[in-house]
Amino acid sequence: MNIETIGGDLVVLRGRLDVTTVGDVRLALHDALGAGFGRFVVDVSEAEIADATGLGVLVGAHRRAERLERQLVLRGVPPRLERLLRATRLHRILHVEALAAV
Repeated sequence: MNIETIGGDLVVLRGRLDVTTVGDVRLALHDALGAGFGRFVVDVSEAEIADATGLGVLVGAHRRAERLERQLVLRGVPPRLERLLRATRLHRILHVEALAAV
């Protein structure tokens, strides 16, 4: 898992988010959330989130964002993750950035 933090407003995740990488991702999201204000974007366009562990870290980050009066937004959600969010009904609480019209 490659984690790129850009200020306190954007984190880009690349690779597989699973039980072996969740600790590093959780820490990066926690630190970035505390370093900024307002909208917080997590780019998952190049991430593979395949199980409950990965979803759990996103839900945890969402809850932390709310406590800090920030809004966590997922960017670049791949179709597989979108289906997973809908199947678990997490699409009701996690904000997903709409793709821009071409």
